[in-house]
Amino acid sequence: MELRLTPTHRLRWIRDVFGNSIALVDWLEPASSLTIVNDIVVERLTPFPGREMHDPWRVPFPPQYDSLEIPVTDVYRVPSFPEDALAVRAWLEQAFTGVAADDAEGTMLTLCELVRKTVVYRRRLEKGVQSPALTLRQGSGSCRDLATLMMDAARHLGVSARFASGYFHCSASMSGHASTHAWTEIYLPTLGWRGFDPTIGAAVSLTHVVTGVSSHPRGVMPVAGVFSGNRADFVSMDVTVKTEELPLLASTGA
Repeated sequence: MELRLTPTHRLRWIRDVFGNSIALVDWLEPASSLTIVNDIVVERLTPFPGREMHDPWRVPFPPQYDSLEIPVTDVYRVPSFPEDALAVRAWLEQAFTGVAADDAEGTMLTLCELVRKTVVYRRRLEKGVQSPALTLRQGSGSCRDLATLMMDAARHLGVSARFASGYFHCSASMSGHASTHAWTEIYLPTLGWRGFDPTIGAAVSLTHVVTGVSSHPRGVMPVAGVFSGNRADFVSMDVTVKTEELPLLASTGA
């Protein structure tokens, strides 16, 4: 991975913070603009770990986590918006009817599809995420809002879930006109973390590239910081995601 920034700076790396690579930057001189270019090469191997790779390996619902894992899994079962508990539970009781007692992964896929059917995707430029109750009340939201709703809904069902941020490899990204994307990851015994994208109502695939995960949406902000100056000094911020498929490299062997 290559990270290029302008203007003059001092880069300090802190790696693997809760599974994420974090870069801290100190600016050494004043500047009128900031440009961050992040180039990374990702190798995706097939076959992608879909359900067919472990079927009929089924995890009961609700999942029973091992006692050794509970100190960790419990962290991911605490709702990010506890004040929205009544609204989320009422929605689940009314709309969620796809529980399969012998298939936790299938149940989570049904929940993912329900969020997709309930909430109309709407691109938002405002910062932060909508609360689950607001998303349900408005019936619309961005990918990060749908991911947050599914994450908290899964937690109310007793399932460990986390927020995933990254991008979607598609025609828009190939042309350089894509933006960042968000979805939900579910932790299941034996199967580990499984990704679900409520924006499209399906499990993640090779087209999903995760760049950060967190127990709360605010934990995966791509860029965070402060600048010295007046509020009026901020003009705009533009983010672009561009992907390309590199030619396969022949293996050199041992």
